Parts: sequence; C-alpha cells; structure tokens
Amino acid sequence: MSSDQNIKNSEQFRDQISTVDKSGKRVWIYPKKPSGKFTNYRTWLSYVYFVILFGLPFIKVNGEPFILINILERNFILFGLHFGPQDFYLFAIAMLIFLVFIILFTVVFGRLFCGWICPQTVFMELVYRRIEYAIDGDYNAQRKLDASPWTTDKIIKRVSKQAIFFGIAVLISNTFLAYIIGLDEVVKIIQEPIALHAGGFIAMIIFSFVFYIVFARLREQVCTTICPYGRLQGVMLDNKSLVVAYDFVRGEPRGKIQKNKTISQPAAVTSDVAEDYFASVQNKLGDCIDCKLCIHVCPTGIDIRNGTQLECVNCTACMDACDEVMVKVDRPKGLIRLDSIEGIEKGKHKFLNARTIAYSAVLFILIGVEIVLFSLRSDVEVLFLRTGGLLSQEQADGSISNLYNYQMINKTADSLTVEFKMLEPETGTFEIIGGEKPAVGKNSKSEGAVFIKIPKEKLEGGKNKIVIGVYAEGKLITKVKTTFFGPIK
Repeated sequence: MSSDQNIKNSEQFRDQISTVDKSGKRVWIYPKKPSGKFTNYRTWLSYVYFVILFGLPFIKVNGEPFILINILERNFILFGLHFGPQDFYLFAIAMLIFLVFIILFTVVFGRLFCGWICPQTVFMELVYRRIEYAIDGDYNAQRKLDASPWTTDKIIKRVSKQAIFFGIAVLISNTFLAYIIGLDEVVKIIQEPIALHAGGFIAMIIFSFVFYIVFARLREQVCTTICPYGRLQGVMLDNKSLVVAYDFVRGEPRGKIQKNKTISQPAAVTSDVAEDYFASVQNKLGDCIDCKLCIHVCPTGIDIRNGTQLECVNCTACMDACDEVMVKVDRPKGLIRLDSIEGIEKGKHKFLNARTIAYSAVLFILIGVEIVLFSLRSDVEVLFLRTGGLLSQEQADGSISNLYNYQMINKTADSLTVEFKMLEPETGTFEIIGGEKPAVGKNSKSEGAVFIKIPKEKLEGGKNKIVIGVYAEGKLITKVKTTFFGPIK
C-alpha cells in the first residue's frame, strides 16, 4: 500500500461529519454522562451564567431596563444608557471589537468559547441533557429506550421529558423577548388578554418552538451545520492554537492492557537479554489503552484522538473521562488536555506569536477608539440647519436675522425643556416660532424653527461661524456650531 493510500485511510473520518452517515441520514448521539474536575468547573460557571442571563432583565436604572435591544423601535439601552440610530458608529465599532476578540480568542484558546460560554452548549449540556439523564438514564439506557417498543413507561417518559423541554424553551423565549421589548411588556403579554398583544404573543410562541426544536431535536447539528463560527475556526486555528488535544506522542500506539500476561524467557538467552526483550515488548504500546470513553462522553460523537475536528466544541468532557482512566491505570493525567499541536510535538507551548501580537494590537486600538468616541458622546444632540431658499433679512433695529430649523435628540430617561443662548458672538438673540420653549421627551426627538438675530456690526461678512449653547435647568448640555449669513461687505 502506498504512502498516499495510507494517508487517505487515516483521514477517512474527515469525509463526513460524525452526526451524519454515508447515506446522509441523521446519526443520533447518545453521550455518556460526564464527570470530573472540568465538568464541575463548567457546572459552577453555568450557575453564574444563568443568574446573569435571567437576572439582567429585572435590573433597572432610573426606571429603565439595564439592557434593552429593541431593534423594531430602534431603541437600545446598554448599562442604563440610551443609544439611538445616530449612535450606530459606536455599535459598528463595538461589533468590530467583538469580531477581533473572537478571532484572537480562537487563535489563542481555540473553541473554548463554544464549550464553556456559548448559550447553545450551556443550555444543551448543562440543562437539557441533565433532564434527559434524570428521566431516561445514561447513554446505554437512552439507546435501549429509543429502540424499545412503545410501552406505558416509555410514553410517560417521552411525554414528561418533552413537556419539560418545551417549558424550558418557553422560559428562554420569554427571557429573550425581555431583552428585546423589555420585561414590563413581556409581563403584559402574559397577564393581559391575548387580543391586546396579539403580535407579541405570536412572537413568543414562535420563539418558544424555535428554541424547543434547537435543543430537543437539532442539538449538536446547530454547532456542526448551522453556526458559522464552526466554519470560521477552520481558517483561524493553527498549530499554535490552544485546543482540546490528544497527546499522540505519548499515547501512540494505543492498545488494551493485558492482565496477567507473561513473556516466556527463551532458553538460549541470558537473563539480561530476557529483561531487555521484556522491556521492548512493554514499550511498544503508548499510554492510551483504547477504552473509547473519550468517544462515549463526546456530545458531538467524535474521536478526539483523530485530531482537531469541525465538530469539537472544546467542552473538555473527554479530558475528564481520560484523566479518570489514567488514574485507574496508574498513568499520568493529561493524555487529553488543553494544548497546541506544536506544544505536543515539541513539549512546550507558546502563547505569544506574530499573529497573536498583531490581533492584540488591532484589538487594543479599536478599544481605545471606542473609549474616546464614547467619552465624546453627548446625551443630547442638537442640530441647526438654515432654512433653504431664504436669504438673511435686515430688521428695523439694524440686526440681521436668519431662519433655522432645529432638531433635538434626547438620549436620556428624562424629559427636557431647553433654552438657546448665543455664545459666539454673545450679542445674538433667539425668537422661537410658536413662542414656547423647546422641549423634548425622554428617549425621543423634537423639531422646530427659530429666528436668530445678530447685530449687523458683529458680523464680519457674508458668511459667519456662530456657536449656540443649549441649556437645560441653567446647565450647559451641549454646544452647536453652524453658519450665519449676513450682508456682503
């Protein structure tokens, strides 16, 4: 057999994903219930995760949600601060920061985000599968139950499990909607007649069924066939990336442990030769005993010993399973561990490399730009535009007037009544069309028209730069620069 053929045979697992057979039919995964140090860490992290996820909608700042992402009404609240469409540049830079962070995180730590933080994995492995283990039993019991005929016991287990699954999906759906429309609106949809909130109720039902299908049926298929991040990792990972990896240097060649196996000493050789022979036989096998527990606990059904694969989400379940076996056979832990391919081959892992430094530099630059722009952001934005088609007019008192249309955007949770004052030159006056002081409600905008009058002698020519101060309750909240037209000298 040629070397090319050998390579082809060793790479056959890459021809198809683990959850689909050669005919394209779904292969249902029955993972063994994991246990161990890393599983415990993930469990405690999930508790913190759930407290934050389900608790944030209940937190309010000045009567407003702590976080609100209302795309439909273009109303965004982050950490109690209002953001509107005019703040899109901040959102765009934030998305760039998030993208670069994900790239950097993947380059350095592989898909650790997928296994430990991603909502899909957290809910699937630490909520839905645990319910499944509690009702159906471990992986062998689940497989037997699925293959068994429909009995009363099976019907009770199936109905109760799916009912609980859908109930959790409804809870997730309501929480998801609370981040979009606010917790108060979600409560109204639940408590008040459906006719008053038909659209919201329909959205709640749709989202509930979507989450139910994702966690009850699609499961790991979301990671392997739907989520784009699984595809992106293929171009972001390299031999220096930290991943859940099998130490093939130490583990190969793998083989079962032979109990009570003795090697007969040939009569024609000395005792020293026999000892060397015995040692050579023992050293033919690596530390991997081929127990396949790493495969049994994998929630995506892969063999991590084949190397980094698309389906691997770095959940570390195989690490716990392997460490448990290594302890039982009196061999060092870490045969499967967080490491890079380079670290396994050379025995030393380096976090810093040219690509890591470059991504880190770009990330810090973007964060710096975001901080600067955020600090310059005003809670109230005011825009003055000269009314088109109208020339400046000379008044009876010798002043020159220009008509302006103004627009105010209030990003705060308070209604404001403002006052305009001329800062440069200081002698200008304002005449509001309609006579009332400009006002703008909370998280809204208002428009109006105003005459600005400036003494003729204060004007330098046909085009003048002026500065307008906007005051609320006697406090300067923002400055506006615009152009004032006077008579040509």
